[in-house]
Amino acid sequence: MSWLRIGFGTLALATNTLLHVPPLLLVALLKALLPLRPVRRACDWLLTSIAASWIGLNTALLGWFTDTRFVFEVAAQLRPDGHYLVLANHQTWVDIPVLQAALNRRVPLLRFFLKSQLFWVPLLGLAWWALDFPFMKRYSRQQLEKRPELAGRDIAATRRACAKFMHIPVSVMNFVEGTRFTRAKHEQQASPFANLLKPRAGGVAFVLDAMGRALHSILDVTIVYPDGRPTMLDLFANRLREVRVNIRERPIPPELLGGDYQNDPAFRERIQAWLNELWLEKDRLIAEQLTQRK
Repeated sequence: MSWLRIGFGTLALATNTLLHVPPLLLVALLKALLPLRPVRRACDWLLTSIAASWIGLNTALLGWFTDTRFVFEVAAQLRPDGHYLVLANHQTWVDIPVLQAALNRRVPLLRFFLKSQLFWVPLLGLAWWALDFPFMKRYSRQQLEKRPELAGRDIAATRRACAKFMHIPVSVMNFVEGTRFTRAKHEQQASPFANLLKPRAGGVAFVLDAMGRALHSILDVTIVYPDGRPTMLDLFANRLREVRVNIRERPIPPELLGGDYQNDPAFRERIQAWLNELWLEKDRLIAEQLTQRK
């Protein structure tokens, strides 16, 4: 029975994608061919509307094909026309549809920083490109040691992406840990947090530097799976019983704006200390949620 559910659910999601991606690409092509400000504004509105419809139907399909219970705790005044930096913990690919279910149409479309290889994912890569998702080229430590100038390329790509977002409603999404949580990674890092990996401050610093004064606030999102981290297969097979999502709106500390993360050690230490404190609160919240479940 679960395989039948998985099959029908996957087919429905694929059909929804096929219905929404071609219109996205047509509007993106029009936007590229007619770079006039009124046309671009109209195209941006159409693109985000199509994406919201796509996400909304995906969320509805998950509701029809699964019995997963979503518990949302929102301590924020969410605005669909706002400018947000969204910070969340990251445990599984299921985090993506969970975040979309929690925030779709309540805040502007979530834009993720994606690895450049994901551009080649059939249909989805083109859809992400059409929606101005920034693609980032990641370099290994060995590559950076051989060619230090490569370190500046991701920063330049971040600035270009943020420049596009300055004048449209946007939610810039950042999984601060940089990778999905596993116990092996947790032990390898010797993370001081019981339920989280160490946060990485660089991406947050670059976004705040590029568009900090255009952002309204930070949305601090904590995702908890009381029965353990699920896979996408668990979600489609209806094995995910409950998800808890806590959303808190936080002001952007003025002392985190206008700094030079790369070249100012004092500023780098300040933003890292702020982010570590945020992660301590998040870790306590996760522990409380897990204790309540027991």
